[in-house]
Amino acid sequence: MTKEIGKFLFRYRNILAPLLFILAAVIGRPSYPLGRADLNMALDIIGVLVGLSGQALRVVTIGYEYIKRGGQDRQVYADKLIEGGVFAHCRNPLYVGNILMAVGLALIMHSLAFYLIFVPLIIFAYVSIVAAEEDFLGAKFGQEYNAYCRRVNRWVPRWKGWKRSTAAMTFNWRRVLLKEYNTFFVFIVTLAAAEIWSQYRVAGPSALPSTGLVIAGLALWLALYVLVRSLKKTGLVKV
Repeated sequence: MTKEIGKFLFRYRNILAPLLFILAAVIGRPSYPLGRADLNMALDIIGVLVGLSGQALRVVTIGYEYIKRGGQDRQVYADKLIEGGVFAHCRNPLYVGNILMAVGLALIMHSLAFYLIFVPLIIFAYVSIVAAEEDFLGAKFGQEYNAYCRRVNRWVPRWKGWKRSTAAMTFNWRRVLLKEYNTFFVFIVTLAAAEIWSQYRVAGPSALPSTGLVIAGLALWLALYVLVRSLKKTGLVKV
């Protein structure tokens, strides 16, 4: 049953997290932990660090070994079994990165809606999607995939042997730039929006940054996004 749900969710995985985030932000009520602004600042810092660790895991994963498991015709698909780079230490590092990013946002927002709706549903979605992917990979690659599963954890990375597994590999910054720029830019904007929104819901309009600062920040970020996107679309930067 879980894998059937996963096949359905796989088709909408790119919009699932944004929709859940918006839902939790609308219905949730952020608050200061124990009513203390200093504890809220500590929680914000932890949230940013957790979220950025998830983004960093995605960057390292893509930089060493890109996995073409993006689906085909909105269905689970893989043309080969990837076992190198971070995939030699964790079978689903990109999804683990996404979960860490979701947890980071939840810590920043600090509301029951994020703790009880957003994070649990994100985890359920990825557990289901992974079940569907494992069913496909097991059927397609058979004993090769079963042996891989016995060696490598599904979720928790085991970093022993990291130098050995990447010794013959070169980190590909161009691939990171071209394949991950959209996720990176959107996540940073979402981090900032989560902080501003949570402060506004708790402290009111006085907690909002100046309009000029917000506009300048968005303009700079949008300019960087357009630059990177144009480099990709025009082919000036290639993998």
